[in-house]
Amino acid sequence: MRYNQRVVEAYYRECGLPEPEFEWRFHPDRKWRFDLAWPGHRLALEVEGGVWTGGRHSRGRGMKADMEKYNAATLMGWRVLRCVPDDLCMAETVEMVRTCLSLDVGNGIRSQL
Repeated sequence: MRYNQRVVEAYYRECGLPEPEFEWRFHPDRKWRFDLAWPGHRLALEVEGGVWTGGRHSRGRGMKADMEKYNAATLMGWRVLRCVPDDLCMAETVEMVRTCLSLDVGNGIRSQL
């Protein structure tokens, strides 16, 4: 993935988001990792590179592998958001993450972030 982790960390910190874990291994048996994760909230953000250039995420085999990974994560109780690298440090992405982090999935109560 081509993005600067320090820039993302600084931007999210400035926006008031908790610091994400990068390259978080979420599955006990597979080597799958999330690009960014907030494990305590079971929230992941996947950065889909190459979607405009015919990269892995836009080809049949890559799309099928992503579906397997995302479906497994969902069955394990994770929520997975997706964006392209250009949108990683955009207000819309931050607001998506903030909304998900503020939801208490167990009882449907929103907390303030």
